[in-house]
Amino acid sequence: MNGKIYASGKRKEAVAKAEISAGKGKITFNGRDYKNLELFDRLKIEEPIRIAQNVLGKADFDIEILVQGGGSKGQIDAARLAAAKAIVQITKSEELKQAYLDYDRNLLVADVRRKETRKPGDSKARAKRQTSYR
Repeated sequence: MNGKIYASGKRKEAVAKAEISAGKGKITFNGRDYKNLELFDRLKIEEPIRIAQNVLGKADFDIEILVQGGGSKGQIDAARLAAAKAIVQITKSEELKQAYLDYDRNLLVADVRRKETRKPGDSKARAKRQTSYR
C-alpha cells in the first residue's frame, strides 16, 4: 500500500468521497470519529472493514469519509459504499471483492433507484385524484 486512493459512493441525494491510506485503522466520518454515530449507523460503516479483516486478516488503513447532501441514512449508505470500494481498490483482492458481493451487493454496486416524479393534475406520483360519479 502506497499513497492515497480515492473512491466515491452515492445513495439517493447523498454523495460520499472516501480517502484511504496506510495507517492504524482510524475511520473518520465528516471530520469526526465514526464511533460518535448512532449504533446502527456505526455498525453499517463497520461492515466493510470487518469483512476485510475476516478475509485479509488485517485492516491497516485509515479511511476519511466526507459526505454531502441527502438525509442521514442515505449518507451512511453512501459512506459504506465509498469505503468498501476504496478498500477493494487499495487491497486489489479479488477474494475480498467476492466476499463483499456475497454478503451484500450494495457494498460495491450503487442503488440507482430514485423518487418517481410527480405527475401534473395529481397529488403524488401514482395516486390519482378521486372522481365522484353521483
